[in-house]
Amino acid sequence: MRLFSRLLLWLFASLLSLGLVGLIAAAVAFAILSPGLPSVDTLRDVRLQVPLRVVTREGALIAEYGEQRRIPLEADALPPQLVQAFLAAEDDRFFDHPGVDYQGIARAVRHLLLTGEKGPGGSTITMQLARNFFLTRDQTFHRKAQEILLALQIERALSKQEILELYLNKIYLGQRAYGVGAAAQIYYGKGVDDLDLAQIAMIAGLPKAPSAYNPIANPRRAEIRRAYVLGRMLAEGYITAEQHAEAVDAPLTAQVHASSVEVSAPYVAEMVRQTMVAQYGEDEAYSGGYVVRTTIDGRMQRAADQALRDGLRAYDHRRGYRGPEAQVALTGDEASEDWEALLADYPRFGGLEAALVLAVDDDAQRARVWVRRHGEMELPFEAMAWARPYLRRTARGPAPEKVSDVLSVGDIIRVDRAAEVPQLAAVPAVEGALVAMDPENGALLALSGGFDYFRSSFNRAVQSRRQPGSAFKPFIYSAALAKGYSPASMLSDTPIVMHDESLETSWRPSNYSGRVYGPTRLREALVHSRNLASIRLLRNLGIEDTLGYLDALGFDTRRMPSGLSLALGSAEMTPLDLTAGYALFANGGFRVMPHFIDRVESAEGEVLFQARPPVACVECSQLQVQTDLQEETGGVNLRPVAESVMPATDAFLMTNIMQDVIQRGTGRAAARLGRSDLAGKTGTTNDGRDAWFVGYNSRIVAGAWVGFDNNDQLGPRETGGSTALPIWTDFMEQALNGVPEAPPRQPEGLVTVRIDPEDGRRVRAGEGRSMFELFREDNLPDVTPRGGGSGAGSREQDIF
Repeated sequence: MRLFSRLLLWLFASLLSLGLVGLIAAAVAFAILSPGLPSVDTLRDVRLQVPLRVVTREGALIAEYGEQRRIPLEADALPPQLVQAFLAAEDDRFFDHPGVDYQGIARAVRHLLLTGEKGPGGSTITMQLARNFFLTRDQTFHRKAQEILLALQIERALSKQEILELYLNKIYLGQRAYGVGAAAQIYYGKGVDDLDLAQIAMIAGLPKAPSAYNPIANPRRAEIRRAYVLGRMLAEGYITAEQHAEAVDAPLTAQVHASSVEVSAPYVAEMVRQTMVAQYGEDEAYSGGYVVRTTIDGRMQRAADQALRDGLRAYDHRRGYRGPEAQVALTGDEASEDWEALLADYPRFGGLEAALVLAVDDDAQRARVWVRRHGEMELPFEAMAWARPYLRRTARGPAPEKVSDVLSVGDIIRVDRAAEVPQLAAVPAVEGALVAMDPENGALLALSGGFDYFRSSFNRAVQSRRQPGSAFKPFIYSAALAKGYSPASMLSDTPIVMHDESLETSWRPSNYSGRVYGPTRLREALVHSRNLASIRLLRNLGIEDTLGYLDALGFDTRRMPSGLSLALGSAEMTPLDLTAGYALFANGGFRVMPHFIDRVESAEGEVLFQARPPVACVECSQLQVQTDLQEETGGVNLRPVAESVMPATDAFLMTNIMQDVIQRGTGRAAARLGRSDLAGKTGTTNDGRDAWFVGYNSRIVAGAWVGFDNNDQLGPRETGGSTALPIWTDFMEQALNGVPEAPPRQPEGLVTVRIDPEDGRRVRAGEGRSMFELFREDNLPDVTPRGGGSGAGSREQDIF
């Protein structure tokens, strides 16, 4: 008995000694390792990397930028079954241990002693969190010791729920998905609340090895891992046997779901991206979780893209088919995989799919084609009857009579599958842009910078400086109104010859029609876009004075020519510049600043930037508007008034004249919209390299431009009215669908007077031919013509 007591005492002393040694060793390890450990207090203020999101003004997603895809979720937004799946798979004693599972570590040590190899069983969710935030993934004892110490500190600093929330938002789950929110979206296109049990188990099985168990890359191994997780959930009592059996047998439904872009506006998205990178730096912009709400209207953006693409394709059809994009030799032994491989380098552009011609049958008048990612289909001859071959800018070949006149086996072509019957198509060589904005405050409503951003990221709406041609004339004519001209002032539309001694040549401008029209009222000269009358008008106004007037309107006159060609629109500007200029006429003469970002929010929803653009207000002073808004917003002035740079009377007169452009002038094709509140102007450069139409009502101002990037000529009969106006009209038809007419309100100071249409003089009722014309009250025409070149109703002097 005494021997047994001595043995127990020796055993107790040995254990106490070992414990003391262990405590000393732990204390020494802590003393050595702890100075190099990061502070876990930073986890309280941790900022997860969340991508930059760009949305429309309605909140629809336009684009997302960032390497790490993450959708942060708060603890109460995590479905209980999802949490249970991760606990079963990764740490079933999570709520029982202090951050380190000593039973698991004991199993890992025993495995190491028995096999000499590192094994599983030692890592908890808290330890994984420590590793993911603070440590590397190196498999070393030193790193494991640091991990244990950090896990213990984390458990003292954070609650279990806080640890779970951080872990499930931080963990990498493959396919650039960080956190369960992103994984649910990327693998299944769902939110976490919509996942079924099989999908939950699949995601919960990924942390162990995201690449090895990835259901996209390794579906078989992923299925085995899913079964393991489901088995663990059954063993822990989280699911029933019936639920387990059903989920184990469920098919794999994972596939890559890109961020669900709801409105395609890549040119706008790139403008936002560049702005955010300039403001916050690249790393912060891409990972700070910012949400940029743009001014873009989703419905109008879709209409703009479609109208521009349809218009560019219509031009391309008129000029002729330029042939296949490539030609490959086929042996006849290829399979569908080979056809897909041949088309791999031809992505979808502008809704047009690449296709490979497999067979041509002239007897049946059809071709058999393989469409990239869509499979085999037939194209009837009717689908290609339009394809007269392009010969040169001014000529096309004969109309095709059979399929082989257009297609050959091995051709790589384009197909429009959106048509009721699939059509042969072509990616147009010509380019264009369309811009729409709110004339009240300058907010961009839609912007399309080309046929397809992924074919060419060059944003023609804001980067391409082109000559506006006659679309610039309204600004010359508004300068005339400021100088005392009226819509009834007489201009001389007669031949002009300008000699340039330095070039030893002469400039002989002409009207588009080649005719001259003699004395012409100012209204008619603009409605019918008379070049000769416009040049004479600018000469009378004075080039320097006119440039000063244009500078006050907001144009960059440093880039403008100081010659008479300015009257014909030889100044170069972007579609956005010109469209913003027309906003002056639409809003009553106020200079508004184009902008495309409405506000910027932080990842937490805090508003970091809110646009406060100056707004047009014809009927009130700035002080009145500020006072009214202070009452509405609790003393915060949100909407300063824009600068008035044109009298409201002049803006209204110009709008009235440009309404005639649509009703009976060069823009009359827009009359098909059946609206009386539209005004605008066509533009075509003299050498036919640019075609424009800019038009508006009081709610929307929009500009369309068409041209070649290399500045080639568009070809015969390609004008602003025939090439750009259809794009504008198609867009406005959709943009104004369901919107009541909004005619401009006539400001005070204008009166209607009866005039003689031949000479613009004022006449009495019943005195020969007469018509009504609008005038400023201080600028009424004389009853009889008077000399001089600036007064209303006057006839210009012949100054050349």
